[in-house]
Amino acid sequence: MNIQPIQFVPILFLMVALLATAGRVSAESVREFGAVGDGATDDTASIERAIAETKTGEIQFPRGDYRITRTIEIPLSQTGRIGLDGHGGVGRVTMAGSGPAFRFVGTHQSTASPEGFTDLTWQHERMPQVSGLEILGDHPEADGIEFVRVMQPTLHGVLIREVRNGVVMSTRNRNLLIDSCHIYNCSGIGVFFDRVNLHQAIVHGSHISYCKGGGIKIVDGEIRNFQITGNDIEYNFDPDAEQSADIWFEIPNGTVAEGTISGNTIQAKVSPGGANIRFVGPESANHPTPMSMWTISGNVIGSQTVNMHLVRCRGMAITGNHIYSGLERNLVLDDCRNIVVGTNSLDQSHSLGRGFSNGITVRDSRGVLIHTLVLDDCAAGTESAGGSVEVFDSREVTIKDCQIANPHARGIWASGTRNTQIVGNTIVQDTETPRMIAAIEVQQPTGTMLIRDNLVSKGTKGDVVADDPNVHVRGNESAN
Repeated sequence: MNIQPIQFVPILFLMVALLATAGRVSAESVREFGAVGDGATDDTASIERAIAETKTGEIQFPRGDYRITRTIEIPLSQTGRIGLDGHGGVGRVTMAGSGPAFRFVGTHQSTASPEGFTDLTWQHERMPQVSGLEILGDHPEADGIEFVRVMQPTLHGVLIREVRNGVVMSTRNRNLLIDSCHIYNCSGIGVFFDRVNLHQAIVHGSHISYCKGGGIKIVDGEIRNFQITGNDIEYNFDPDAEQSADIWFEIPNGTVAEGTISGNTIQAKVSPGGANIRFVGPESANHPTPMSMWTISGNVIGSQTVNMHLVRCRGMAITGNHIYSGLERNLVLDDCRNIVVGTNSLDQSHSLGRGFSNGITVRDSRGVLIHTLVLDDCAAGTESAGGSVEVFDSREVTIKDCQIANPHARGIWASGTRNTQIVGNTIVQDTETPRMIAAIEVQQPTGTMLIRDNLVSKGTKGDVVADDPNVHVRGNESAN
């Protein structure tokens, strides 16, 4: 008689699983509080009840379409630590009223330093999370999520679409994280920093696209330590507006400093007053760092009226980017100071014959270093003025070690400049039909200027054109 051994392994696994879940409090579904999720029933009151009465703080939205008609207010001091979970991306909330679908409200009024926290923040309010949830707008003034006086707000795997503004930061917040999110097709702004005091913000690994009012926009406020990294930020423009931008900082009365835009793809379509990146500082700065201390590096930036437009900025480095297809210019600096533009590719092979001017313009600026750029087939400039790299009414400007091929007007143009160096550049023309006016041309310098050791082709007006005693020309060689 054969006796089979008892199968202990499945029983053992079952016992371990039971022990692991013993005493564990499960997340609460909004359906337990009366939400229907059929896309037609008004689930506002049920979701409000779930948030007010939750025992676990983890509110789940199982697969379904939960329609709400007013903002779900989440007063963190009352609800305690809380998170909203779309159950792996299958839950959807449709906002059929005006304002944000969810507004998280905290009481944090201090900085992010340890001594600035109250027990209330740590015990009840810190790090509210929204993950795996879709928010869909069904009202012209519907927004996605708003944070007010919140410490460590965190969004992960959230889809927000067809609202007015996707994520709104207002009043005061600290330590924002937006990661792996999709913010899409907004009539307003994707991520909106609305006159907010906010330090330590990271927007990473997300898609922010087709938002007419801007992909990421700051209006006034005080922003510090802001990283925008590894995102796809594209087609954020409005063909009917006077201005558009994918990343847009407008601070007539604010201060924005200490940040990075790195490793992103930022592209759009040419639109009126359009820019991929636009920084506009205050007209009368009363702060030592109004719009300053930013690096813009390692991005692919293209297809707009102006790819990058910096106004009244200071202390910035623009390096290691590929910048392409600027209808008017790739980069414009207006009234800027201490700007480094280096080691960028502005190759235009993919936009040849499409009417893009490209090139770089510097106006009314001081302390600008432009070096190690590659520019090809730039149409910037006219018969009377301008060129691929053009400098107007500026001082302490250095242009060195750039490769400029086949400019339509001039390789480098300088007018009304002071203490300017043009050194070690290669400016060549090898088209079948010569069109370059001059490799380098200088008019009306206001101070000393040095042009030396450049390798230049001859244009219709000459190679280096500079008939002024303040201009010192030496060591330049003719290109074959």
